[in-house]
Amino acid sequence: MKVLIADDSRLMRERIRAILSDASGIDTIHEAEDSPTAIQAVKKTKPDVVILDICMPGGNGISALEAIKSTADPPITIMLTNYPYPQYRKKCIDLGADFFLDKSSEFDALTDIFHALMFHQDKKE
Repeated sequence: MKVLIADDSRLMRERIRAILSDASGIDTIHEAEDSPTAIQAVKKTKPDVVILDICMPGGNGISALEAIKSTADPPITIMLTNYPYPQYRKKCIDLGADFFLDKSSEFDALTDIFHALMFHQDKKE
C-alpha cells in the first residue's frame, strides 16, 4: 500500500510517518507540504491512501481533496485537521472524503483505520 501524507507541519508528517511505519503492508510513504504538491504527488505516485490537512499553503486541503477525488480511481482520503468544524466536515464528506478526523481528539484513530484498510485489502487478495 502506498500512502501520501499532505500536511504543512514537518513535525506532524513525521508523527504520522512514525505511526504508519509500524503498520504492516505499507510499502511507500510520500510527503507533501502544500496543496499543489499534494495534487501533483497523487498524479505522480498514485497512492492508495492520502492523509490531508485542511490548512496548507498554496490552496487548502479542501481544494486538494476536490482535485484528488476527481481523478480516475481516486485514493481513499483521510482528512486530518485542527479545524473539525461541522461545515468543514460536511464539505469534505460531500466532496468524497472517506474519513474526517480531528487532530486533537481523533489522531489515534489513524492506527485503527489503517488496520481496517489492511484487513480489507488482505480479504480482496
